[in-house]
Amino acid sequence: MSSPEIASISWGQMKVKGCSTTYKDCKVWPGGSRTWDWRETGTNHSPGVQPADLEEVVKKGVKTLVIGRGMSEALQVPSSTVEYLKKNGIDVVVLQTEKAVAEYNTLAAQGVKVGGVFHSTC
Repeated sequence: MSSPEIASISWGQMKVKGCSTTYKDCKVWPGGSRTWDWRETGTNHSPGVQPADLEEVVKKGVKTLVIGRGMSEALQVPSSTVEYLKKNGIDVVVLQTEKAVAEYNTLAAQGVKVGGVFHSTC
């Protein structure tokens, strides 16, 4: 199963190829995507992305996980979250969201088992 292409990204809106939903923040993995609802884990811009935010994507067997920190990179990614991924043998890429989407799409096109979590506003 391949990772779906992110078809478009703009402030507050993301579209995943093959999915009719427009996301604000989203999670993607080989074979699927869904809304990334920060309320599920109590995530805020600071301290930022928590391992609990990534668990679902990690369980899909990804080899690389891309984190989009937002258009202005307001979303923090603590070192403990990066370490969680590395301990699970997963390469992690943390970038501004537009750059993160480009990197994710490149990896997906190369057939890498890649997942991601993307924040599409600040």
